[in-house]
Amino acid sequence: MASNESSTEVPAIKDAESERPIPTAWRNIIKSIVSSFVRHDYHLTTSIPGVVPVQPDTAEQIENYIKGYGAELTELPEETWNSSICIWMGNRWDVLIDLWSRSEGRSDLALSLHVSEKNNGFEFNIYMVYVP
Repeated sequence: MASNESSTEVPAIKDAESERPIPTAWRNIIKSIVSSFVRHDYHLTTSIPGVVPVQPDTAEQIENYIKGYGAELTELPEETWNSSICIWMGNRWDVLIDLWSRSEGRSDLALSLHVSEKNNGFEFNIYMVYVP
């Protein structure tokens, strides 16, 4: 089995048959999204290139779910890439990122994103935060 070290490039593969690891090219953007949530900025008032502005109802859902969960989120450690996944849905990837908290380490919370190809890059649409 191949090593899952951070130095190994993980490409974005359109595989509708199986879950795949999070592509390397997406990771810094996903970390920036979660960093905003750690700062309680659920609306992403500081825009992140490639990330679609968060709709007010989505931001409210995320804030309420995280507060209701009752744990303080932390920045994503490298370890999160070992368990977070994506799958090609025919016109976009559905992405599930494990979130981490101070009290639990890897929590039951997950960030759900839709990622599409756009202008020789990727566009990230924040869908929700929930416990799958």
